[in-house]
Amino acid sequence: MFALRRWWTRHALKAGMVTLAVSSAWLLRASDGALIYEAYNWLTRPLQPGLSREQQFENSYILELQQRIVELENQNRSLQTMADYEAAAVQEGVRAAVIGRAADHWWQQVVLNRGSRQGVAVGHVVTGPGGLIGRVIAVSPSTSRVLLISDPTSRVGAKVSRSRAMGVVRGQSNNRVVIEFFEKLPDVKTGDVIVTSSYSRLFPRDIPIGRIESIDLTKSPAPEAVIQLSSPLSILEWAMVHPFEPQETVDAPVLPGATPENGVVPEAGEARP
Repeated sequence: MFALRRWWTRHALKAGMVTLAVSSAWLLRASDGALIYEAYNWLTRPLQPGLSREQQFENSYILELQQRIVELENQNRSLQTMADYEAAAVQEGVRAAVIGRAADHWWQQVVLNRGSRQGVAVGHVVTGPGGLIGRVIAVSPSTSRVLLISDPTSRVGAKVSRSRAMGVVRGQSNNRVVIEFFEKLPDVKTGDVIVTSSYSRLFPRDIPIGRIESIDLTKSPAPEAVIQLSSPLSILEWAMVHPFEPQETVDAPVLPGATPENGVVPEAGEARP
């Protein structure tokens, strides 16, 4: 008994360390390292710059809801004077995951895991958290390729939700797009919500696009404004594909002397003059 106590006095620390090491190894094996990951994430969370992915998606949902509320309020005011107003609604769609994206075309196109077998067709409209994402331009039996609104070749008929000022949105290969207005002095201000317009041939109207970030009314040949997209295209993981038949309307009102050079530009996919 004395010998055991003497051994324990000498080796208690070593025995405890060995027991702790064996127990930790067993816990790590049982949890596949989840405990270390959670501990690391908790310790480094204050040092991580910006918002987490979950927070970005949550903020995008909030932005979309706010923009839809603004648009609904403006529509309600319009209904008082427009008896023949027809409410536009995007049809229910197919949920799809983003499965392909080239690093050198990050802001141009994405590939979804839904195709013709699920009813997806060229021309269908794609939305996601925050609002408009783009449109389907190619389909296989099980996948579809989407042209993003951030692509420089993309064109979207749009309007200022508050004042109904019309214009055309074009991509810039980042999370901001530019709207060129048809009017020389459009009623627009920073913070205005931008949605798709009834003149858009390739998209249903009233889908949120984003908010005005800056304005340049002296821009030639047409006034411009920079729009912060409400959809987080840089971290897009899923989307909704909605059936849509292109309309017979044109992207922009027919204005005297309207040409591609003065800001009246057809949407992507339309024949250019």
